[in-house]
Amino acid sequence: MDILQKLKNNQRRIGLTGGIATGKTTITNYIRKHKDIPIVDADNLSRELTKPNTYGYKKILNYFGNQIIDHKNNSEKEINRKLLKKIIFGHSESKDWIEKLLHPLIKEKMIEECSQYKNNQTIVMVIPLLFEAKFEDICTEIWLVKCPRELQITRLMKRDKISEIEAYKTINLQLSFEEKRKFSNSILDNSDDHNKWIKTINELL
Repeated sequence: MDILQKLKNNQRRIGLTGGIATGKTTITNYIRKHKDIPIVDADNLSRELTKPNTYGYKKILNYFGNQIIDHKNNSEKEINRKLLKKIIFGHSESKDWIEKLLHPLIKEKMIEECSQYKNNQTIVMVIPLLFEAKFEDICTEIWLVKCPRELQITRLMKRDKISEIEAYKTINLQLSFEEKRKFSNSILDNSDDHNKWIKTINELL
């Protein structure tokens, strides 16, 4: 059976996406707190799929070597995600390789998660790289989070403790807001005024 056949066709599956540090987590936390709707998070699934001794973990370790092991946690031998992110952002070949490995695994896992909520009329799927990973076909609609580029840079520098140059470099690796907007159904404006996106969400849900 094709994995897409596991999805209930009349179910409302909202793909929540947006550039890095635009405020997806803040919006997700609001929905989780105020709306009785299941949330499936691609980043959480990615962590599950790269835990020690999983298929993804073994493939990544074989490709990058022991340098990416978190030596502060020797007993578990977990992947140092911060270091891995730094490596792949600096090498496009490594970035392409890991995306080809993980994106299909995450997509399949996400479809399995959604099928468990087949009795729920609406599901929110948080997918940071929704367009880059081509997850549009599992969504019935797409919500795009936006904020000014300057605010995005500031948030990313503060969150990841990186320089302005690194922040620009990271943001520019993703599709631009203008490109994503063409294929999105609704825009959530997270320009420091929470009332804007809260109003939009309450209108949509």
